[in-house]
Amino acid sequence: MKKHFRFLTFLLSALFIVGCNPNDDGSSSNASDPFTQNFGAAVSRDFMGQVVDQYGVAIQNAEIKIGNKTTQTDVNGVFIIKGAGVYKRFAYITSKKSGFIDGSRAMVPTSGINNVKIMMIANTPVQIISSGVASEVTLPNGTTVNFDGAFQDENGNAYTGDVQVAMYHLEASNENLSSLMPGMLYAKDESGAEKVLETYGMMNVELKGSNGQKLQIASGHTAGISMAIDATQLATAPNTIPLWHFDDAKGYWIEEGSATKVGNAYVGTVSHFSWWNCDIPNSTILLTINIHDNNGNPLVNQIIELTDQNGYSTFGLTDSNGQTSGLIPENSSLVLQVYASNYSTIIYNSAIGPFVTDAVVNIVIEGSPALIFNQVTGNLVNCENTNVTNGYMMLIREGYSSFFFPVNNGQFSFNTVRTSANETFSLRGGDYNTSNYSEAIVYSYSNSATTNVGNFAACNPITEFISYQIDSNPTVIMQSNLTFTIDMNNYLSVFGRNNELGKEISIDGQAGGTGANAMLGFVLQGTDFGVIRSGGTNTITYNAAPIGAVGTYADVTFNGTFTDTTGTHTLSGLIHVIRDN
Repeated sequence: MKKHFRFLTFLLSALFIVGCNPNDDGSSSNASDPFTQNFGAAVSRDFMGQVVDQYGVAIQNAEIKIGNKTTQTDVNGVFIIKGAGVYKRFAYITSKKSGFIDGSRAMVPTSGINNVKIMMIANTPVQIISSGVASEVTLPNGTTVNFDGAFQDENGNAYTGDVQVAMYHLEASNENLSSLMPGMLYAKDESGAEKVLETYGMMNVELKGSNGQKLQIASGHTAGISMAIDATQLATAPNTIPLWHFDDAKGYWIEEGSATKVGNAYVGTVSHFSWWNCDIPNSTILLTINIHDNNGNPLVNQIIELTDQNGYSTFGLTDSNGQTSGLIPENSSLVLQVYASNYSTIIYNSAIGPFVTDAVVNIVIEGSPALIFNQVTGNLVNCENTNVTNGYMMLIREGYSSFFFPVNNGQFSFNTVRTSANETFSLRGGDYNTSNYSEAIVYSYSNSATTNVGNFAACNPITEFISYQIDSNPTVIMQSNLTFTIDMNNYLSVFGRNNELGKEISIDGQAGGTGANAMLGFVLQGTDFGVIRSGGTNTITYNAAPIGAVGTYADVTFNGTFTDTTGTHTLSGLIHVIRDN
């Protein structure tokens, strides 16, 4: 289902519709911005989501902020915030974690628990340049930034010295565009009007000084950018396109300048750095889609794909009321397809639009021998066998991405659509208040319309772990026999085991400090992938947060590719282990 994303990704709606308190309790820092009149009334809303890295590995202890509320992600990268002050048509969620580019998501919130997915990008310097001299930094795909050598710190003071340049180019064809980009493709143009954007690619540039301080282009100076155009868009790319920067305080894009098509790139000039985006603006309408079976039951977590006449697509996910809603370009003719939760089977296909005003589309999925409707119910309890009051269930089907469902006073219930009588699913429960979690348990659907899994216990505190994932296979979590040592020669050794799966992992190598390339040379060995050594065709790299004294947590991520007898594979992982020596 890899598609070329053209316009604003269809917004994820609430997972569970409940009553809400419409009173404002601090909706946003945007209160004095006239543009917020487009957002509607201030409201109180609930949110649940997950933060992962660009390889899908959960990020723990990310700082989440929504309106006036803050929290941290748990070991599964999950967060829950209730009663956040936002707007009826606009909510802005931010995620911060050392070692990553700040992540965010903007959405149209519903009155229930809104589902959010944020992918954070490793903040890895690609080059070190010097102030006072002109420099050029280029990514492998040809995206380039030219600096004149003038920089300043956050206080506006001139900076001299080395400058670390981190760059990331997010192509329009990236299948994770909607999770990786900041906010959503929602913008204010030069006249102050709201727009949705058709992206032709975006880039992020972050500058840091020798002491890690944030830098910017000096006031009165500019930098030249040349952003590679995706090959799939080259033929249709206009000769001139507006440039938009993302305002990370306000949560939306703002028009500023333009870029010109030169060969296979858009070339322009910018006076500051954050995210920059090449986009065509469109007037916007709000589209709401409701999906039910022929008995009127809402279909939950159904993947919806909208494709325009040029073949560009966007996706949405239904909530527990079978609904999703979001902003799309006005006057677009679309093809609407609904997928079963295995991501591969289309269960509904129809042409819709064009729409010139806000619209609602109602869909009924008819049952058939090829489509099996089921309701999954159960109860989540804690270590004292009492109901979990602030928790969630993680549903994994056929090894695909996880879905999250809220737990209300211990109870959970959701409807599914499957295409195989023999399909299984896995559940994992989490008690957000106590950080206790269960192991994933595999279930088979019952022959009746309801599968009751009974009491599900979240009674396994996870304080340290090693996790990894190969390709799109399920993530393996090591929680036994964990060790993390560094000797006097700065030689690092890590070990972990999953007793239930009978799997082990060990990492040995010369530590190279923090940040990217934290391991100068290494041997990575695991039950699933054999022995991987640094160099050669293997591209595994490490990124380490500052490692403290013995008895404190050490956090290291690793990712890249390795080759074995079956071909080339991706590997990503996270080490969150207490240092032993």
